[in-house]
Amino acid sequence: MTSYEFMRWLTFPLMTTHLVVVRNDIKRLLKTHTSSNFRMSILDVGGRKSPYTIHVPADVTLLDVPQESGTKQALNLGFTDSILTTIQKKRSNISDVIIQDMTHSSLPAGSYDAVVSIEVIEHVEADDLFVKHIAQVIKKGGWAYFTTPNGDFIKNEGPGRNPDHVRHYTRQELHDLLSQYFDAVDVHYAVSTGTYRVWSLQSLKTINPIKFMQSLLGTLVNRYQSKGVEQRSQNTAHLVAVAYKDH
Repeated sequence: MTSYEFMRWLTFPLMTTHLVVVRNDIKRLLKTHTSSNFRMSILDVGGRKSPYTIHVPADVTLLDVPQESGTKQALNLGFTDSILTTIQKKRSNISDVIIQDMTHSSLPAGSYDAVVSIEVIEHVEADDLFVKHIAQVIKKGGWAYFTTPNGDFIKNEGPGRNPDHVRHYTRQELHDLLSQYFDAVDVHYAVSTGTYRVWSLQSLKTINPIKFMQSLLGTLVNRYQSKGVEQRSQNTAHLVAVAYKDH
């Protein structure tokens, strides 16, 4: 464990509800599908810093598009040489880093045991190709894990529209898309919305003690509020999907 991983391990309980859900889900999937003498390979599509896979017992390959000027740079999306160097120094379970657009993937079929793609698919214009190529690189018996904004509740339209999001999926839309390329798909809701979630999204690095305590309180309360919301379409922020390939 690197010093960076150790510090992140100490602060995992303070992560936002969404990242805690993702990390716990990935650890559960790894435990369910991994034998004691086998280490899974995970392709993290669009993960970049990938806080949810820090020190998980798997060999992680990070894949992202090159960072370009404009929206991607402003939102700190994609890879740059400096980002790659920093990641490889900080992380002990990164087996490879690939700069590539998944909609034009050249990766061999059946290259990975699993794929994770966190808050990425809503940015992708060619979402059908994106999912198709993800399914292709997964070995038989493997799985893919996606999260994306909950389009049943958070509409990406009007004055508040996010210009970097192509679409927000409803639960049924995401299920139908994934079902074209996977044999079994589960889609459910995650993370309660509201004041406490907004508070939790504030940085804990702030030097303002009131803001720090507000963020910490928001995280703890939102964690509690988000229990048992898997079937609640309203007032939830995210969709979580797990898609499986048969043996």
